[in-house]
Amino acid sequence: MGFDPWDAAFVADPYPAYRELRERGRAEWSPATGQWLVSHYADVSALLRDRRLGRTYLHRFSHEEFGREAPPPEHEPFHVLNGNGLLDLEDPAHGRVRRLVSKAFTPRTVERLAPAVERLARELVAGLLADGGGDLLTAVAEPLPVAVIAELLGIPEADRGLLRPWSAAICGMFELRPDAETARRAVTASVEFSAYLRELIAERRRRPGTDLISALIAAHDEGGRLSEQEMISTCVLLLNAGHEATVNTTVNGWWALFRNPGQLAGLRALPGSPGPEKLSTAVDELMRYDTPLQMFERWVLDDIEVGDTVIPRGAEIALLFGSANRDPARFEDPDALDLGRADNPHLTFGAGIHYCLGAPLARLELVSSFGALLDEKLPPMRLVREPQWQDGYVIRGLRELLVEF
Repeated sequence: MGFDPWDAAFVADPYPAYRELRERGRAEWSPATGQWLVSHYADVSALLRDRRLGRTYLHRFSHEEFGREAPPPEHEPFHVLNGNGLLDLEDPAHGRVRRLVSKAFTPRTVERLAPAVERLARELVAGLLADGGGDLLTAVAEPLPVAVIAELLGIPEADRGLLRPWSAAICGMFELRPDAETARRAVTASVEFSAYLRELIAERRRRPGTDLISALIAAHDEGGRLSEQEMISTCVLLLNAGHEATVNTTVNGWWALFRNPGQLAGLRALPGSPGPEKLSTAVDELMRYDTPLQMFERWVLDDIEVGDTVIPRGAEIALLFGSANRDPARFEDPDALDLGRADNPHLTFGAGIHYCLGAPLARLELVSSFGALLDEKLPPMRLVREPQWQDGYVIRGLRELLVEF
């Protein structure tokens, strides 16, 4: 079985195909996706930092100059929202926005959230235990990051049910070749979410609080302040990126633990619940072993060489995170889950200027949820039945994970 993002068997286990890709060379053209596939750790890591590649090309070229068709006009609300976020901006705009966002979203902000995140994780796990089990995805994995981001942004509790559907609809556009209905849902969610945040920003201008939106409004430097659209795009990105990565790391991680009972037993065997340091090491390994973001795409802004292959300007490169994180040239015994792996520079959070700004918050959420579920006072959690994978490949996760105590 080769590289086929639309094949359910490949999505369920892409790692044998990745191994074949690595063995065949450093860059391979995929007629199916119209991209150059880069599968080796060293290349993926280097290209994430290479400024001859870009998340966008519009800071240097028009669509016509770059040999690409402009997106349909009716998709504009999605592209305006996505194009003004840190994930898709390139320098100099990226550096300016990231600098301003970093003034508001500081390590101290995450530290202040820690008690609330840990409490919420325990409450969600207690609810799952009281029910005797259920779907770990909907009971713990999804509500935790959504509630944390909502708390961070100061979104009223009554409105928080809107966030997950908006996020899911927008993230559908990050898959390969999204269909017309996926695009329609993403555009609708972009319009509704933007309008909601515009009203919330206006309210915080009138009455500032201690939330991140108020801090984004106040953030400034010699280059000025964030525009309203940049603030909206930042808030949406925090929800989408933080939510999708944390949810899928949680359920993919537990599915990996259930398939590796010896590793799970090692975590549970510690006196007391596993400490934060051991949990943090384990979470990093779970992110390496089955990363929630399998592919990160970049445009080639100037000709580059990957090995003996010249990849021309105008081409698209698919950086295969899932393959890089299993590359034996960088990781010893990469197909084995080793929760004590100390040397673990996985690429799940990216690298270079687009390294995930929310990585500390994601780690906090993951350590809190795994810690709550592994608490020695709880009976061991067991898998009810083997899960099925969602259709998406770029953002790869399970449909559900049914467990019992």
